Amino acid sequence: MSLPQAGQHAQQLQEELIRQVNERRRMRETVVPTSDADVRRMLRQMDEPITLFGEKEMERRDRLRRILSAMDEEEREAVAVEGNIQVMEEAPAVPELFYTEGLPGLKQARLQIAEFSLDRAAERLAGAKRKRESADEDEAGERQAAVEAAKAVIQQSSEIGDERPISSCAFQPGGRVLATAAWSGLVKLWGMPGGNKQLTIKAHDDRITGIAWHPDAGFSQSPDSVNLVTASADTTARLWSADGRLLRSLTGHADRLGRVAYHPMGCHVGTASFDQTWRLWDAETGTCILEQEGHSRSVYAVAFHRDGSLAGSGGLDAVGRIWDLRTGRTIMTLEGHVKDILSLDFSPNGYHVATGSNDNSCRIWDLRKRKAVYTLPGHRSLISQVTFEPNDGYYLLTAGYDNTSKLWDTSNYQLIKTLAGHEGKVMGADICPDGSGLIATVSYDRTVKLWAPDEV
Repeated sequence: MSLPQAGQHAQQLQEELIRQVNERRRMRETVVPTSDADVRRMLRQMDEPITLFGEKEMERRDRLRRILSAMDEEEREAVAVEGNIQVMEEAPAVPELFYTEGLPGLKQARLQIAEFSLDRAAERLAGAKRKRESADEDEAGERQAAVEAAKAVIQQSSEIGDERPISSCAFQPGGRVLATAAWSGLVKLWGMPGGNKQLTIKAHDDRITGIAWHPDAGFSQSPDSVNLVTASADTTARLWSADGRLLRSLTGHADRLGRVAYHPMGCHVGTASFDQTWRLWDAETGTCILEQEGHSRSVYAVAFHRDGSLAGSGGLDAVGRIWDLRTGRTIMTLEGHVKDILSLDFSPNGYHVATGSNDNSCRIWDLRKRKAVYTLPGHRSLISQVTFEPNDGYYLLTAGYDNTSKLWDTSNYQLIKTLAGHEGKVMGADICPDGSGLIATVSYDRTVKLWAPDEV
């Protein structure tokens, strides 16, 4: 492609993205009836199908919103008047307070999280200050060493990990075990760094969509206690001991689950669901203490801040939200992606958030500036996973459906290296927290690949 053609293509792509953003803005400003009967009546009035195969009430309302947003104001009013439908206009001068009523145990959980997060934040800030001011610390040197090690990453091994696509993987916090989860419903535990299979768990009868470790697994957490949580398309999440015993199930979601995350305090689990909510669970009792609404479509991603104070959710409405777990308020809305947000992670620095999207981009958001500060258009297909290096956040790992994973320098978000080798979509990836630089990727091609700077 010549330079003028490349410039023209980039301009066309930019114009298309602007068109999509403007279309989404018009849709948000378009008021539609809340009654499904009125929605059907308006669709019939416009000679549109009143329902599509498998269409739910919310999807039908969104379809009407899209149709109306393409009309001018007079046409919309004519449709409403002719159908004798009263569409209540929003009163812009009187903002409405939206909240989700708390469930039993939520207040106590908020107090525990507040106390925990204050201590963690103080430790993080003290560590950052020490790195800046101490003569014994060389943060620039540490970052450079981490980036150089990332540049030297090569594939160390590749194993067929399941009979069906492998959807997720996670390193144990202790770094000695890798857990993989597949569409077969199987969880497999692999010893690190060699990659020898240790245990297979028949965790679910349907696809597993997410997996996460207890923050103390491999350290102080007893093998007989909860060490692992899985989420599935069967609408449940399940808690497991280190030897594969089912300890309890988390039931209550009305639709299949997306990702799952363990709160850093170790007492709570977060689940994202296609029922348009994410939930916070008491891991000790298996009870739901928070059913959080706020997305207009399915919620796929959920993650917790390293301090434990915040939660992040990403939805198929292309919106991410940052929630203060101590108050329940949304403190920041991540708007900018034009398609589904499929992954989200908080940086160890405490103020950056990464989101991966079906629009093929990763965005970096600054909680202090309350806006996106970087956009990484590095993949040719959707981004399924974003993960910061867990200790210092010196680099970021993204995985995509273009069969590759990529490493990015977080000082300037320049590409460090592309990890290519899978013959199918990369569906999950993780970085080992033991500082070795070991990386795992799992794929639709059913393989588990390990990458490292040297033989580890």
